[in-house]
Amino acid sequence: MAYDTLDRPKSLAARLDAELRHAHPTTVIEAAVEQFGDKLALVSSFGAESAVLLHLAAQVKKDIPVLFLETGMLFGQTLDYRKTLAAHLGLTDVRDLRPHYQDLATADPKNDLWKTDTDACCHIRKVLPLDRAIADFDAWITGRKRFHGGDRLSLPVVEQADGKVKFNPLANWGKAELDAYAAEHQLPAHPLVAQGFPSIGCWPCTQPVEEGEDVRAGRWKGLDKTECGIHVARAPGAVVNLGGDI
Repeated sequence: MAYDTLDRPKSLAARLDAELRHAHPTTVIEAAVEQFGDKLALVSSFGAESAVLLHLAAQVKKDIPVLFLETGMLFGQTLDYRKTLAAHLGLTDVRDLRPHYQDLATADPKNDLWKTDTDACCHIRKVLPLDRAIADFDAWITGRKRFHGGDRLSLPVVEQADGKVKFNPLANWGKAELDAYAAEHQLPAHPLVAQGFPSIGCWPCTQPVEEGEDVRAGRWKGLDKTECGIHVARAPGAVVNLGGDI
């Protein structure tokens, strides 16, 4: 499978999606690596379902750059899991992305911006660090799935966003497939899953989920918010208020 790297990202993504929309996740990852090589990264939260995608990727390319958003607000269990899982899978290039000191000093000096503006908090702790890191790549892999609902219900396997090609190898998989794969390969679970956290983000904005609730119901509970912002398309040159009087 070979494609012209001079193709515009949108047309290339459309052609790849048409070819890969029913493919096994491993085939999608292999196609991404073949097409983009060292210009491909994988973004992982090392959260509740992350082990499956990371294991799949490790079978294809153990030195794939894995970008981990270390927001400074993560659960201690997540930080421990990031280290143990990366070692378990033999991943050799996991990069911790942290918010810039100046962004925090200006917009969130007391580390309490999450109380008043979760969008701005996510922007300086997730969106900006990822934007800086992803600039070095032409494409990236995500762990999003349609069964998570919301805006993800119509998620394609390959898409274009902000000038990059994005691969969603697990888009077609449901919880049954994820659980079966994790069991087959004896993948270690995130320690908070057993405590009722099926989706795990930063500790101030993540709660356990009640029986019968959506998988992501514990994220920003009570707010009209379902995404942190890294998967929200932005207009070119768009400026996001960082909070305060900026």
